[in-house]
Amino acid sequence: MDKKTRILIAKPGLDGHDRGAKYIARALRDAGFEVIYTGLRQTPEAIAAAAVQEDVQWVGLSCLSGAHNALFPRVVQLLKDKGAPDIKVFGGGVIPAEDIPGLKAAGVMEIFTPGASSQAVVDYINQNQ
Repeated sequence: MDKKTRILIAKPGLDGHDRGAKYIARALRDAGFEVIYTGLRQTPEAIAAAAVQEDVQWVGLSCLSGAHNALFPRVVQLLKDKGAPDIKVFGGGVIPAEDIPGLKAAGVMEIFTPGASSQAVVDYINQNQ
């Protein structure tokens, strides 16, 4: 039996709004993935630790506060530091187009901005496992 792909969805930083993260978590679960949602106001350290502990293949980060340029690369670096550079990271939220190249250069595989469909996220993960 094939092992289900495990995805951790997290809200780093001080965002108090997680509707989008919950929506994506549910869509991924409905598509057959095993999803762990960590809840609001997570530190990059807690996210990386949970990703390693839960043995996930992907981490999805959601940020609406504008702190994505600091938080997303920090999670990627912490995963490397914990010996888990193979865990893939994607992000979403209110992220200006001009910030996306820097996030990708820092190791975030893909960014989904407002208006992206949940099917686009599912398809991306399926195509990049």
